[in-house]
Amino acid sequence: MQIKKSCYYCDNKIDYLDYKDVEELQKFTNSYGLILPKRRTGVCSKHQRKLAMGVKRARVMALALFTNK
Repeated sequence: MQIKKSCYYCDNKIDYLDYKDVEELQKFTNSYGLILPKRRTGVCSKHQRKLAMGVKRARVMALALFTNK
């Protein structure tokens, strides 16, 4: 039996995902800088799409790395 993970953003009532907050975005990427899937992070579909867009924007703005190695 799997334990259902609750969405981090829904629980904390966070509506806006800021791409400039790199420390928060790094919680949802692995050591290589890849975006983790929602089954691993536990966020809902709506926030997973916003999270992916935020990570991609941070990469383009050179706030986050495309790859770590």
